[in-house]
Amino acid sequence: MELALLLVSMAAVVLGATAVSERLRVPAPLLLIVVGAIASYVPGVPVIHLESEVVLLGLLPPLLYAAAIQTSLVDFNANRGTILRLSILLVVVSTFAVAAVVEWLVPGIGWAAAIAIGAVVAPPDAVAATAVARRIGLPRRVVTILEGESLLNDATALVTLRTAIAALSGGVAIADVALDFVVAAGGGVLIGVVFFLLVARLRKRVTDPLMDTAISFLTPFAAFVAAEEIHASGVISVVVAGLLLGHKAPIIQTAQSRITERITWRTVAFVLENTVFLLIGLQLDWILTDVHESTLPNTRIALVCLATLATVVVVRMVYMYVTWMLRRSNPIPPAWTFLIGWAGMRGVVTLAAAFVIPEDAPHREVLLLVAFTVVAGTLLLQGLSLPLLTRLLKVPAPDPAEDALSRAALLQQAADAGLAKLEELQYDDHHGVVDQIQARIDQRTFAAWEQLSTAVGEETPSELYARIRGEMIEAERAKVLLVRSKGKVPSEVVTQVLGMLDIEESMLDAGVAARSGVRNSPLAFTAGRTCDDLETHPAVETAPDPACATCLADGTRWVSLRQCLACGHVGCCDSSVGKHATAHFHDTLHPVMQSAEPDESWRWCYVHNLTG
Repeated sequence: MELALLLVSMAAVVLGATAVSERLRVPAPLLLIVVGAIASYVPGVPVIHLESEVVLLGLLPPLLYAAAIQTSLVDFNANRGTILRLSILLVVVSTFAVAAVVEWLVPGIGWAAAIAIGAVVAPPDAVAATAVARRIGLPRRVVTILEGESLLNDATALVTLRTAIAALSGGVAIADVALDFVVAAGGGVLIGVVFFLLVARLRKRVTDPLMDTAISFLTPFAAFVAAEEIHASGVISVVVAGLLLGHKAPIIQTAQSRITERITWRTVAFVLENTVFLLIGLQLDWILTDVHESTLPNTRIALVCLATLATVVVVRMVYMYVTWMLRRSNPIPPAWTFLIGWAGMRGVVTLAAAFVIPEDAPHREVLLLVAFTVVAGTLLLQGLSLPLLTRLLKVPAPDPAEDALSRAALLQQAADAGLAKLEELQYDDHHGVVDQIQARIDQRTFAAWEQLSTAVGEETPSELYARIRGEMIEAERAKVLLVRSKGKVPSEVVTQVLGMLDIEESMLDAGVAARSGVRNSPLAFTAGRTCDDLETHPAVETAPDPACATCLADGTRWVSLRQCLACGHVGCCDSSVGKHATAHFHDTLHPVMQSAEPDESWRWCYVHNLTG
């Protein structure tokens, strides 16, 4: 009962602190670690020792897997050089830099123990970095690099830690160190690929979403344990399996399985991530109690803790500056480089790895406090200041307007591909099915283009549809619930109908939310793909008070206006009744038109279906 009460209480604190963090606009991890630290001193709160096995075997695999399946393998590969240098070279450099400082400041600790604590504090945490980065809206390339680095750097740190612990218990040869790295990396990749192939084969035969999700839950733990059994890196095996399975999900999973898995893992990651930071804070009381028994003076303990914190921060910043100076191809902007360096927050893996240090290691209690100081210090110092630095450096967040344009262009290309396939199919359509398909595709595509509108106070056709259909769904749901209360329809049937209404309503809500984001961020330009036609038709200034002359003559209303860049003709968009801009293209074959709406200068090529 006490354990149940503790778990329920922790869950309530996590949810409450997360809700408060949203109101205060403070990242939840930072608030939770403070709450945990304060709670550790509250009478009646039990002392919780965060065991390394619980974290490394129970928490780390699902957290890594949840992050890996959501990480774009394409983006990861595009930044693999930077990611590998950060996750391998920087970890090694940080390890030995910290080791030198600790060995100098703590008499008699020895190089093995110093390297061990260096390996413990060297890797930034996947959860901490991305939780803060996404919360404040860093550029996607920065988030990708931070995610990729923190997915792999634990492997480097844990192998180094394992070697240092072996040295503590009797020495280790340099050749063994090199072999450990090769086996850890190569074996981890091999096991990850094997599990990817195995799960992919299973998923092609499993269509039940619940069974598919159950397989997904098993995968990270099985991959981690299998790799560790052959002394390979369980971290790398989980990451490789997750990256590949996430990348191939649209091919090897059914649509319903993908939706179920995505929602389930987002929930698991949310609960585990936030609980982890609460647990970190709860360690403060007993760690300080153990430190009081240390033979080192308090001033020396404080000095080594602060010096280690400063070392991990400074080494990372210097490393980022040096690599930026040496970078020649595809350089990262200086402001982005600075933010990547400053976003090196440590997390639960650092604290858990510290507990792996043997109890007979010299000054172990001080080393645990060093690990806690680095975790709490980087989270609070860097995590709290990162939003301010982002604003001062004027680093732009992902633009919802540019996302909306890319989404509309991609949906347009997908629709064109679907309609091309429709023309190849053979069928006898006596019931107007093809017309219904065409109407649904048009509705989806037009809704995406309408989200680009920056006009304020005007309701687009898709918004009108969403509002009317939303109110109808409420009436339909009320009727279904009334029927359910009478008990004359099987409950399974009622549940299925309610589920259908929920799915349709959720799609309406997503469209409204996307439109709201665009209106708060007027679209001025986009860095989309280009073609010869877009290159030869640059954007121009829109004429004041543009209008669709054909609509005015026909007595119809337009939704948005488009301007031909070959002759200047202004026509209404395809969401409008007349579709006069497209009609102008078919009449003249002028390839490129531009939005004639305020604050919009994006262009669309009819020939290549590309935006620019």
